[in-house]
Amino acid sequence: MMGTMPDLITSAELRRLLESHADIRILDVRYRLGFTDGHENYLAGHIPGAVFADLEGDLAGHGAPSDGRHPLPADEELEQAARRWGIRQGQMVVVYDDARSLPASRAWWALRRAGVTDVRVLDGGLGAWRALGAAIEKGEIMPAVGDVVLGRPGSVDVLDADQVAGWGGVLLDARAPERFRGESEPIDPVAGHIPGARNLPIADVLTADGRFRGPSAIVAAFEAVGAGEEVPIAAYCGSGVTAAQLALAGALIGREVTVYPGSWSAWSNTPGRPVETGPVPAEADPLED
Repeated sequence: MMGTMPDLITSAELRRLLESHADIRILDVRYRLGFTDGHENYLAGHIPGAVFADLEGDLAGHGAPSDGRHPLPADEELEQAARRWGIRQGQMVVVYDDARSLPASRAWWALRRAGVTDVRVLDGGLGAWRALGAAIEKGEIMPAVGDVVLGRPGSVDVLDADQVAGWGGVLLDARAPERFRGESEPIDPVAGHIPGARNLPIADVLTADGRFRGPSAIVAAFEAVGAGEEVPIAAYCGSGVTAAQLALAGALIGREVTVYPGSWSAWSNTPGRPVETGPVPAEADPLED
């Protein structure tokens, strides 16, 4: 599904490409849960040539609570957004943010599953770019409308709640451990996790400064929760954004991760769905399967 192109790019690599006038479309996907200042922060300073992409307006749809907070946008709506961003057919796309590559990973995932073959996440995001001493510009970039033609994947390669309930592989929950265990739930109506899920917090595949850890460390994190090469892997989180970042981590080590976009926000808003709390029982240790 995801192709074979590289999925990450460093700030130094991106700067060299820009200096060589390579044909790149850069998307600034700044977003933080509970804040609406992503566009304002973009206007105050962004990577030269970057176009603002709105996670909630363009990379997510809107529906009933049982659809989750960030359901997938309709295929045709994503294509319209991609064209507004100026993406041309066959063009390399680089996405970044200032939030540990979380919203950028959602953009990577959405565009890759829609057939854009060369999408790369700026590892370390805007912080890494600034640390390099690279140029920053202010104001809005309004590109010419692009001609990219996106696929129409619809519900292919994603899971709904019924499919999650019957999932035969390893189901990973990318939320923080206290939310997985049901000790804390600041957003959704019910605390806990989907029965049978394993907790792989997204922090376990990232460094302290928000870059992805090396392949061997990511492999170890996946295998510690039973997500080896030989089993189907699915992921969810609070609203389907962090799960996309876990899918990117999987892609970095050659493991396909199927995302449940509705995630906990959909599951917990659907009456009758079972809920577990507490840690995974020792007798269900996936390493002994």
